Amino acid sequence: MAGSKDDATSSDILEAADKLTDIDKMKEALDRLCHEEEIVNEELNSLLEHQSLLENKMFALHKMLPNLHVLDSDAKQLSTMISFTSTLAENVSSKVRQLDVAKSHVSDSIQRVEDVLDLKFCTDGVQSALQNEDYEKAAGHVHRFLSLDENVLRMAGDASEGSPLDTSFKMLHEAEEKLKTIVRNKFDASVHSGDVASVERFFKIFPLLRLHEEGLTKFGKYLAAQFSEPVGKTLSENLKITDDDKRSNILFADVITTMFERIARIVETHQPLVETFYGPGKLDIILMLLQKECDRQARTTIKEFRKRRDFDYKVQQVQQSMLFSKSSNEKLDFKQLDVLLSELVLLNTRAELYIRFMKKRSLNDIDVGIQDVELKKEKHAIVERNFNNCDLSRLMQDLIGNYILMEEYFMREMVLKAVSMDLAEENSLYSSMVDDSFFIVKKSVRRAISSSSVDGVCAMLNHACTILEQDFRETLYSKLRPGFPSGFDFSQAYNLMQSSFQQGKLSSDTEKAKTVFLITLNNAEASCDYIKSLHNSLEAEVAQLFRQCSEQNKAKLETCLNDLGSVSARFKDVIEFGFSQLSTSAIKPRIKPLVEALLSSNHNITEDEFSNYEANDPWIQNFILNLDGMLVSFKASFTVNNYDRFVGVVTNEITAQLEKTVLKTTFNRLGGLQFDKELRALASYLTSVTTWTIRDKFARLTQMATILNLERVTEILDYWGPNSGPLTWRLTPTEVRQALALRVDFRSEDIRRLKL
Repeated sequence: MAGSKDDATSSDILEAADKLTDIDKMKEALDRLCHEEEIVNEELNSLLEHQSLLENKMFALHKMLPNLHVLDSDAKQLSTMISFTSTLAENVSSKVRQLDVAKSHVSDSIQRVEDVLDLKFCTDGVQSALQNEDYEKAAGHVHRFLSLDENVLRMAGDASEGSPLDTSFKMLHEAEEKLKTIVRNKFDASVHSGDVASVERFFKIFPLLRLHEEGLTKFGKYLAAQFSEPVGKTLSENLKITDDDKRSNILFADVITTMFERIARIVETHQPLVETFYGPGKLDIILMLLQKECDRQARTTIKEFRKRRDFDYKVQQVQQSMLFSKSSNEKLDFKQLDVLLSELVLLNTRAELYIRFMKKRSLNDIDVGIQDVELKKEKHAIVERNFNNCDLSRLMQDLIGNYILMEEYFMREMVLKAVSMDLAEENSLYSSMVDDSFFIVKKSVRRAISSSSVDGVCAMLNHACTILEQDFRETLYSKLRPGFPSGFDFSQAYNLMQSSFQQGKLSSDTEKAKTVFLITLNNAEASCDYIKSLHNSLEAEVAQLFRQCSEQNKAKLETCLNDLGSVSARFKDVIEFGFSQLSTSAIKPRIKPLVEALLSSNHNITEDEFSNYEANDPWIQNFILNLDGMLVSFKASFTVNNYDRFVGVVTNEITAQLEKTVLKTTFNRLGGLQFDKELRALASYLTSVTTWTIRDKFARLTQMATILNLERVTEILDYWGPNSGPLTWRLTPTEVRQALALRVDFRSEDIRRLKL
């Protein structure tokens, strides 16, 4: 087609060329013809280059022609063979289906014959077994009969009235009913006589008669009765225990623990029996019957507990004490209350452990016996609901509710008692209230944790936060709120702490107030550490004891623990408040005159004065000497952290006062160098007396010293803006100009012209 197109084009050009008269158009037509000729020549050359290859391919095709004929013949033969095989397979398949149907009919016939033979065997065997009182064998024959399809047998044989087949059916049904009656009566008689072997014997027969639920119910009631009498006897014996006995404080915990252990032994002993003869997934019937008896015994035990311990009266006393302020002689005996709370926790711990055991046994049995996912979920929900709502759980929830109320009362009253009995030993940085209060809080919360009640733990953690954050923290605030007495001689601080308590009396009200203030600051700092330690220890205990609880309960516990940890920040507010009070009344009045002494020190100095200052500085030496005396005297009065905090407060005050004072002073270049040396000496000294970094507090002053050391005004541009490098300027442009204006040798016109 390409050639045809090219020919047509050439033809058109030649035809057009015949009509041309203009020499330029003739030349243009000639060029086009030459171009067409070149294209044609290239195509011809390309074809000629591939001539040998094309010839070889054509030769190979000629050689393959005989083979293609053979392949065609083989393919036709193969197609014929496949068609024949397909037809044969269809015929064979049809025969196989017919044989399979015949085989199925034969198998059904054989099965019917075997069923009829089994029916005859069961009919003869059940009568003989009943006559011999071999009830297990008789039940086996009835079980075999019940497994047969009676309708199919009637359809397969002659089942007309009076026929042998009909007679067998009647006899077996009569034997079934008779055997059911015998087994029920024998089981009840065995239970009544206490014949354990016979009870288990007839219990195994119930599933053979398709009486699974009835057998399990009867056996469950029998097992429940087995521990009913021993528990009542144990309770009666324990009630005879006098208060002098060492286990009198936990006798009810012992009773209820004995009951739980007996139930657990019954379950472990008889679970294999149930699974063997009734199959898995049936244990929950027996467990719920046992739980009903457990609930009944628990009600009796808890009733006696409330009566013997005067529980309801004590709860009422606690409620009244929390609502109305009572005199000390009307309050509960806290030692007795402590013992009662411990027994309450022990009761709930044992109950939680028992309920977890029963749930686990029931759920595991369901998992093994039921494969349907939806049915399994439904059964799980029923088990959870039954045990969570049983009387035992409700009784324990009621007790735990009262326990939380009483534990909160105990913890608050004991903390207040610790505060009221606060004492500080000689040479001690703390008073007794911190150790005593946190010991009580930790004891109460750990006791709640040992109860295994998530709600109880969360409630006590919240109460602990409230008591620490409000009651205890307010006590510290109240001691700091009056402030630090003014007129304090810092040189006497160490002696104050050493002699504050002599012969149990303070030498004066002022010294007492000063001592209380300093010790309270230390107490607040110690409280922060105690809270962090308490949070970490309780977090570890909760993670250990409640690792198997639900994700929802874990989230609740984590939230309450985090709330306890955050209380530490509230005590830091107390420390900050105390140091602000100390700064206002003691630090600022002493630091201000020391800093203002800089005004009397000339910083517009000559070379000789600068050299003389190196040996005998008129300001910084005296300043550091007085500052060292103040810090050293306070060091013995503070904890390490509070001392570092005190140095930080002093440093803040020094820098604040020094900035104000510097702006009232004039400098020349040498004076600026002298101020820089003084500032470095002061920062170096303060760094040496504390473990905290204080260099950052001197950042603004250091930048002011840098400005005062400049040789000329424009040199500030080498440090300012993009030229500042890693230096971050704390001074504003206005403050930079104020610092430059302190130099007597800098002209105000040059300072104003600066572009900052």
